[in-house]
Amino acid sequence: MDYGVATRDQIAGMSGLEMLEAMIAGRLPAPPIARTMGFLLVEAEKGRAVFEGTPSPDLLNPLGSVHGGWALTLIDSAAGCAVHTELGAGIGYTTVETKVNFTRPIDAHGGPVRCEGRVLSRGRQIATSEAFLRSAEGKLLAHGTSTLIILYPR
Repeated sequence: MDYGVATRDQIAGMSGLEMLEAMIAGRLPAPPIARTMGFLLVEAEKGRAVFEGTPSPDLLNPLGSVHGGWALTLIDSAAGCAVHTELGAGIGYTTVETKVNFTRPIDAHGGPVRCEGRVLSRGRQIATSEAFLRSAEGKLLAHGTSTLIILYPR
């Protein structure tokens, strides 16, 4: 797996969906945060993005469960990338707000998790999306919504 940040030349002319598909296929590097956090983008289609990750003991909070920030980061990533799949070449986005509900503790030894994000609404400047984080057994671990601002080139 190659990690890094794609150059402007590498992504020139690519839509958001094309860029994410290139990351999944290994034609573009995965972002460094994927290595740090232990998750990867595994599926992308218009309006939808899916990440998979495996929690580790390195993510434990003082109470011995996986820190909620890890789940929030997965949810923010899936929700944001779902919106990215609907953007044209040269158009960016950033999160304005993500709200997450944690429904069960995440076990650092519980195996892989899957987080699916979907676009709820997309206007010219603001988009909203949702994401669901589930255990390998399909149990809901956390869910959330994101509001994102769409950034056009100047």
